[in-house]
Amino acid sequence: MSTVKELNISPVGRVEGDLDVKVYMENGVVTRAHTQASMFRGFERIMQGKDPQSGLIVTPRICGICGGSHLYCASSALDTAWGTTLPPNALLLRALGEATETIQSIPRWFYAIFATDMANKKFANKKLYPEVVKRFAAYVGTSFQSGVTASGRPVEVYALFGGQWPHSSYMVPGGVMCAPTLKDITRAYSIMNQFRNDWLETTWLGCSIDRYLQIKSWDDLMAWVNENESQYNSDLGLFIRASLEFGLDKFGQGCGNYIAYGTYLHKDLYNKPTIEGRNKALISPSGFYDGHAKQFREFNHLEVMEHVKHSWYQDVPASHPWKEPIPTPLQSQNLEHTNFDDKYSWAKAPRYMGKPAEAGPLSRCIMYGNPANLDHQTHDPLFLDIMDKFGPSVFTRTLARVHEAPRLYNYIHEWLGQIRLDDEFYIKPEEKDGFGFGATEAARGALAHWIEIKDGVIKNYQVMAPTTWNVGPNDESGISGPIEAALEGTEIEDSNDPVEVGMVARSFDSCLVCTVHAHDEKTGKQLAKFKL
Repeated sequence: MSTVKELNISPVGRVEGDLDVKVYMENGVVTRAHTQASMFRGFERIMQGKDPQSGLIVTPRICGICGGSHLYCASSALDTAWGTTLPPNALLLRALGEATETIQSIPRWFYAIFATDMANKKFANKKLYPEVVKRFAAYVGTSFQSGVTASGRPVEVYALFGGQWPHSSYMVPGGVMCAPTLKDITRAYSIMNQFRNDWLETTWLGCSIDRYLQIKSWDDLMAWVNENESQYNSDLGLFIRASLEFGLDKFGQGCGNYIAYGTYLHKDLYNKPTIEGRNKALISPSGFYDGHAKQFREFNHLEVMEHVKHSWYQDVPASHPWKEPIPTPLQSQNLEHTNFDDKYSWAKAPRYMGKPAEAGPLSRCIMYGNPANLDHQTHDPLFLDIMDKFGPSVFTRTLARVHEAPRLYNYIHEWLGQIRLDDEFYIKPEEKDGFGFGATEAARGALAHWIEIKDGVIKNYQVMAPTTWNVGPNDESGISGPIEAALEGTEIEDSNDPVEVGMVARSFDSCLVCTVHAHDEKTGKQLAKFKL
């Protein structure tokens, strides 16, 4: 006889407490899941009627981790609306800001958000468990401390050029508001070398960056793990071995579609910014990948639409952000009293060509394998091979996040050497009315801003974050969002400690806080409380 059980898990985030999850289980397996974004954002309403450049100040405050990515989008949206001219130095310094913000997030996210779950008692019967606990346990793990400490180095480089991190405003339409000196460049090299020597090559890889980047397939990766003791016992080597032993490659599949807006515009290919010319100027390529048909499509922002049928906003037809009104909020409910057949989240439901799509590092790594990528764009077939062999999972998604660190380090090193200190960094633009689109890849995935300027002020401003793609609710057709889909089929071993739900959500880098509570909806009884 089957047993149906419901779990309300609030909050799921380890940093931010604004993501809740409801799952329905039958015989311990999730048969249906709903994600609930429990906080109203409202930044778009703040900017309506304001000066067009207010987005440069306001939107970096949306997030304390990826504020630089919002600044990148805000300045890029005005570049396309105003038709600015961007000097090569400006494109390099914007790319450096984006890359340093993303690479700092890799060790910080891995140790502080994800890997501590591998030290959960669920895995206590596994051979590698004692070593995982020794290194990855929250706060006391030997690698936890060194990894989180190392994550502070790259943002020191960001602050050299941006004046501060987070919440800088050094990127502006027409360029950047800084002119570094030779001392700044030299110091940036030194800081990044310290990051490489203290953590990236020594603790994380156990080898040189150049050796790791020779990996092109799953077989190459496993050969690299077993090549010598240094790589086998590195933190990456341990993560791969433990993930396979713990079964992290067996759950958390998702919706099967992937979207990336791409980022890092080439210094010589985007000096006259246009929306139409953006795809070919990108270094990290954009695209949409249908994992069911194994088919790449060129990214077109006009194919993006947002649904609000199951969101706590006044109903409007699904539409592109330029045509979408500033959202009108409605009454929300808490998790226990929500009718999930009606509206149930502050997140909207983005769709590309009518389909849900996963945003994030796995999407980016898939795009690196597109055979149509141009010569100046990233080429890396590893994750297409892994997807063919294993498909998406908690393991695949997490491996994609950490796989990016060595390549980003090389890009940062290369771009620092291309800055020409005697050349210009800013060209004053001419303000005018119009439509703009700015996009990038934040550490968590595809981020974009859309702006409409009329009579010299903001008429409409829409922000679509990577988390919106991933935690979005059902759309008008009742199709689940990516995390909802990834939770379905997950086997929960202990309903008093549903760590599997957290691992799926955290593999998307949805935010968690320091406690997780599980309640029985019918009785209101707290089933368990976990403090990390």
